[in-house]
Amino acid sequence: MIKLDQISVRQIKGVSAPKEQELHAFGVHTVQDLIDYFPFRYEDYRIRELTDVKDGEKVTVLGQVRGVPLLQRYGRSKSRLTCKVEVGNWLITAVWFNRHFLQDQLTAGREIMLTGKWEQQRLQITVSDSEFPDSSRAAKTGTLQPVYSVGGGITQVWMRKTIRQALTQYGAMLEEPLPLELLERHKLMGRRDAVMLIHLPEDTQKGQAARRRLVYEELFLFQLKLQAYRALNRKRGDGIAHRIESETIRQFAASLPFELTDGQKQVVNEISTDMRRPSCMNRLLQGDVGSGKTVVAAIGLYVTVKAGHQGALMVPTEILAEQHMRSLQRLFASHGIEVALLTGSLTERKRRDVLADLQMGMIDIVVGTHALIQEDVFFRSLGLVVVDEQHRFGVNQRSVLRRKGLNPDVLTMTATPIPRTMAITAFGDMDVSTIKERPHGRKPIKTYWVKHSMMERVQGFIRKEVAKGRQAYIICPLIEESEKLDVQNAIDLYVQTQQSFPDLCVGLLHGRMSAAEKESVMGAFGAGECQVLVATTVVEVGVDVPNATLMIIMDAERFGLSQLHQLRGRVGRGEHQSHCILVADPKSETGKERMKVMTETDDGFEVSRRDLEIRGPGDFFGTKQSGLPEFRLADMAADYEVLEEAREDAAELTGREEFWTEAAFERLRRMLQNDPFFQGEQLD
Repeated sequence: MIKLDQISVRQIKGVSAPKEQELHAFGVHTVQDLIDYFPFRYEDYRIRELTDVKDGEKVTVLGQVRGVPLLQRYGRSKSRLTCKVEVGNWLITAVWFNRHFLQDQLTAGREIMLTGKWEQQRLQITVSDSEFPDSSRAAKTGTLQPVYSVGGGITQVWMRKTIRQALTQYGAMLEEPLPLELLERHKLMGRRDAVMLIHLPEDTQKGQAARRRLVYEELFLFQLKLQAYRALNRKRGDGIAHRIESETIRQFAASLPFELTDGQKQVVNEISTDMRRPSCMNRLLQGDVGSGKTVVAAIGLYVTVKAGHQGALMVPTEILAEQHMRSLQRLFASHGIEVALLTGSLTERKRRDVLADLQMGMIDIVVGTHALIQEDVFFRSLGLVVVDEQHRFGVNQRSVLRRKGLNPDVLTMTATPIPRTMAITAFGDMDVSTIKERPHGRKPIKTYWVKHSMMERVQGFIRKEVAKGRQAYIICPLIEESEKLDVQNAIDLYVQTQQSFPDLCVGLLHGRMSAAEKESVMGAFGAGECQVLVATTVVEVGVDVPNATLMIIMDAERFGLSQLHQLRGRVGRGEHQSHCILVADPKSETGKERMKVMTETDDGFEVSRRDLEIRGPGDFFGTKQSGLPEFRLADMAADYEVLEEAREDAAELTGREEFWTEAAFERLRRMLQNDPFFQGEQLD
C-alpha cells in the first residue's frame, strides 16, 4: 500500500512545477511533508464587541459602511483611505493605508469585517485586514486562520488553500502511529482529527486539543527512538569492561591536593561502575562553573589508563586544551601517566611525533581540539572519550572521535547546567550525573549591575582589588570597532584601560591572536605579572586563575544568560571574595531581565531555567551546535509535562520483552538510521 511520504507534493491539485521547487526550499517534498507543515500561530477573525476591547488591542469587528469614503494620496504609491463604519452602537473611523482600490467597494449600508488596532480615544481602527461577507472570496469572517512560515512566491493564502486541498485529496490516508492504549490513557484524539483541526480549527479549545495530541506524538516518537537506541547499546554488550579495583581509585583520589566533595564522590562512583560494565558508557556530567568536573574526568581517565587503555579529552579551544593538559600533567606527575597535546597549531614535526606515539601506545592521554578527529589520528587502544563543553560539538563530531576506538566509553561534560526537560530530550540516550555543590572553601560571587555612567567608580573598584594583590578581567563583545554595533571593542578598551592605569600591567587577549601570543598573555596573567586582562569571550570557558577576583563585563546586555554565567565563573575560583560587575544600559525588556536574573542568583541551574524561559529552547544551546532535534510543534519549556509523559511511556514500552521482536528491532534500526539526530552513531 502506497504511503503519503511516497507521494510527491506535485500530485496535489494546484501545485505547479515552479511551486513544487519553492516548496522544496521549505523541506516539503511529499504529501506527508505538506500535511505535517503545521501553522506556528493563528490570526483571530472571530467577531468581538468593542465594549470588550482594550485600547491598543488588535480586534476583529463586524459593521456597516456609513458615509462616503475619503481617499488622500501621497506621491505615486502611498495613500490613506478613511470611512465611517457603524459597529454596534458605535460610529467609528476605519483607516486603510495603500488600499485605494477599496474606495469603490465601500458603498453605504454594505456589511464589512475589519481587523486592526483599536484606538479608543479617537474611535478609530487602523485596518490590517478586511473583507466583505457578501463577497464570494469571503473566507475569514468568524474564523481562526492558520499562519504558516512562508516566503518567496509562497503566500499565506496559497499555502492555506494548498494544505486544504491536500487534506481533501489525501486526508483519508492518514495513519495512526500511536497504540490505542496510549490514546485512551491520555485521552488523545486520533491523528486524522488532530491534523484536520490544527490546520482548520473550529475553535480555540479544539485547536489546543489537536496541538496537544500532535505534540505528544512528536515527543513520544522521539523518546521512543532515544530509549530504543539506549537499549540497543546496552543489549550489545560489546564495550570495554575496565577491570580495576575500587581501592586503586580511592588511593588515587586520596593523592589529590584537595578532598573531593560528596557530589564528586557520588559521580566518581557512577562513572567507575559504568566503566566496569561490558556495555558502552554514555554519560553526561553536568555541573555549575567551578564545581570540579575536570577532576572527576581525570579520575575516569586514570581508570582507563590503569586498565590498559588510552584516554582522549576533546575541548573547544586551544587555550582550554593547553590548560587541561597542564592540569592533568600535574595530577598524574607521580603516577607515570604520559599526557600529550594535539591541536591545530602544532608544528608538522611535533604533530607527526604525537601521532606516532599515540598509535604505538606511548601516550596514555591526549588532550586536543577538533584536531583529534582528523582522519590520520589513530590510537593503540582507546578506552575513554571525554568531551568537555559538549554543546559546542555536534553529534557527528562526537561520534567520529568515538569511532577512533572499539566502542570506548564516553563521558560528555557541560558547565551549562541543563534543565531537566532539556536534558531528557537532548540527552535521553545518556545517563545524567550532576554535581551541584561548590568545592570546599569557595564563596558565592557577588554580582552588580551598573550603568556606563558609573565607570569611574568601577575603575576605582579595580584599583582597590589590585591594591589587595588581586587581578581583574574586563570583557567586551567585539575585537575591533564596528559601524553596526555601538559597543565597546577590545582593542580600544585595552588602550583606554592602559591610559586609566598607567602604573599597572594590562594584557589583551582575543581570538585573532596566534596560539603563541595567547599563551604568552595567559601565562603572564596566570603568574600574576599582569594585573588586568582585557579580553573577548575567548576566556569564557575553562580559564582558571584563582587570584582573579573581579570580572567586569562591558555591554553585558549583548550576551545571553548562559554566556554571562560562564564568564562570571572565571572568578571565584580561589579563597578570596570575588565580584562580577555588569556594565549595561539595556533598552529592551529582555536585556533588563537578564541583568536582573544575574544579580538575583549565582546558581547555574536557576540561571539556565530562566534562560530557557527567556530565550526558548531553540536558542538555548544553538540547535546547530548541540544536535538538538528541531520539533515541528513541541516546545520543551512549555510542553514539559507532555515530555515527561512521553518519556515514561517510551521507557515502559521499550522495557517490555514483546517489544523486542526481530521485526520491531529491524524497524527501529532503520528508523534510527534515517533520523538526522542519530547520524554517525553505531546502530548495528
